[in-house]
Amino acid sequence: MALKAVIFDMDGVLVDSEGFWAKAELEVFSSYGVQITDELAAQTKYMTTKEVTEFWYGKFPWENLDVPSVEHEVVSKVIELIQTENCTMSGIQEFVKDLKNKEYKIGLATNAPLRVADAVLEKLQIRDYFDTVHSSEFEEQGKPHPAVYLTAAQKLEILPEQCIAIEDSHSGLKAAKAAGMKTIVFTNNDQSIDFEQADFKIKDFKEGLLPVLIH
Repeated sequence: MALKAVIFDMDGVLVDSEGFWAKAELEVFSSYGVQITDELAAQTKYMTTKEVTEFWYGKFPWENLDVPSVEHEVVSKVIELIQTENCTMSGIQEFVKDLKNKEYKIGLATNAPLRVADAVLEKLQIRDYFDTVHSSEFEEQGKPHPAVYLTAAQKLEILPEQCIAIEDSHSGLKAAKAAGMKTIVFTNNDQSIDFEQADFKIKDFKEGLLPVLIH
């Protein structure tokens, strides 16, 4: 079945921002008395921001502020870092434009809140190239559950089998696979990354269009 759409993950794919989340969470949660350890933080790596905030509140309940307010604070800090730091993945703008020129539908499916996605697309100045932008905050479950990908495909009006997802994590690849999509793992030139469950691998967006997408 011919591919008609490409759906991007965001953190670690469009922008090198995963470190921003760790920094924002450490700064914000610590200010409310949360004692963050590497071992506990590892359990939160692929959660949604809401799930992460609830996780830490469950371990170290804080007073005065409710969970949504603290989550909002973390997200605002991440957006501030995205806006001020150099985090754009090399070659991504040209890669997206090239896909658009080839008339593929383009989507974004992220566990991050929608306002973070808006900040990223604004920074990269590629918002107009995306036919849909969807966040797990509007689903009952985030990745690795396939809901965010299934809804993105529905919004694109493309069958999941005709979509290919670009991911950088096991959790994201699992979500896209469960949705019935082909998958690409983006390694950002990291030789140690080898996700066998991905159908294809791309090391660098400057390579241009993937051979798999060329008919």
